[in-house]
Amino acid sequence: MRIEKLRQNYEIAVELVHFPLHPETPAEGMTLEALFAGRADPATRKARQDRMTALMKEEGLPYGDRTHTYNSRLAQELGKWADTQQGGEAIHDALYKAYFVAKRNIGDIDVLVDIAQAVGLSAEAARKVLVERTFKVAIDADWANSRKVGVTGVPTFAAGGYGVVGAQPYEALEELMVTVGAKKRG
Repeated sequence: MRIEKLRQNYEIAVELVHFPLHPETPAEGMTLEALFAGRADPATRKARQDRMTALMKEEGLPYGDRTHTYNSRLAQELGKWADTQQGGEAIHDALYKAYFVAKRNIGDIDVLVDIAQAVGLSAEAARKVLVERTFKVAIDADWANSRKVGVTGVPTFAAGGYGVVGAQPYEALEELMVTVGAKKRG
């Protein structure tokens, strides 16, 4: 992945900041057709899907032909918590695969607890975090920060007051590192 290549080549710290892409999505999810109703015809949606599939393949990431979108708020809260746990960073790839490959509802607490447990995190602790909304304030802060700095899409890569939005080639991310004066390794 490009971000891993950046970590290998530059002395940087990567922090995931969450963004509310479609916060209005109900907990049970909705079809992509309903989400994009009136905004794009089926041919345009198909072209977008094909573009995403190609981008993910180029990145070496699996990507399914999903038909639904799910509310990611609780998954973001779980991810923020997982970042505080030893080995918790593994949750991010697991959430990605659950949503984009396995087409699982990442707005469902039971699904999220299963994902947490699958990466070696405590199911009991994960459920408690989700039910008690322990990381709600942290995600509210991420969302506020995202809005404040003008994030409009995902992924957004930001450093030193500069940013790059969308799936970008490695060279664009490296240019961002050069622009902000990130120290090159080796």
